[in-house]
Amino acid sequence: MLHLGARRTTISLDPFGFGVSTVRFSPDGRILAATTAQPTDASAVVGISINDLRKNLRDLNERMDQECASSAARYGVVLDASLITAIDPPQDVESALAAINTAYNQVSSDISLAQAAADQRIVQSRRAVEIETLRAQAEVEPLKALADQLARLRDQGPDALTTYLRNLKLGLYDKADRAFVEVK
Repeated sequence: MLHLGARRTTISLDPFGFGVSTVRFSPDGRILAATTAQPTDASAVVGISINDLRKNLRDLNERMDQECASSAARYGVVLDASLITAIDPPQDVESALAAINTAYNQVSSDISLAQAAADQRIVQSRRAVEIETLRAQAEVEPLKALADQLARLRDQGPDALTTYLRNLKLGLYDKADRAFVEVK
């Protein structure tokens, strides 16, 4: 429905072909007449979408102002101005639009949730890789240090390695509660 307002007359036009309503008021605000008519030719509105009407609201208002100029000759009422304040689609179209918007919002929500879950998995995977890298580095460091130490002992001569192994065994014996020694 297009709702048009003037000082003494309110006219509601239905561009979809469902009907035209006119309510006439007296200067003191009493209703003088109210009429509703069904259009006989709906072909005039075929191909007009609600979005077209909403996009062209300014043009529609300008056209209605032009039509107001000739309202006295047509209707016997002088319309000073008109203003389209709302465009309401038929109920079935409004229900369909609401269903489309609801579906669109649900899809957008699902996409956002899926994206957030994927982003969270990526972050968790990066963190898991970082943790495993740090663990591997922690295991490698003592081995590198031991290899460096053994290389230095080897460079000092053959007796240095034997002395190192003996001192290492003594440290292990000191920590052990029991020791089983092979008799030669």
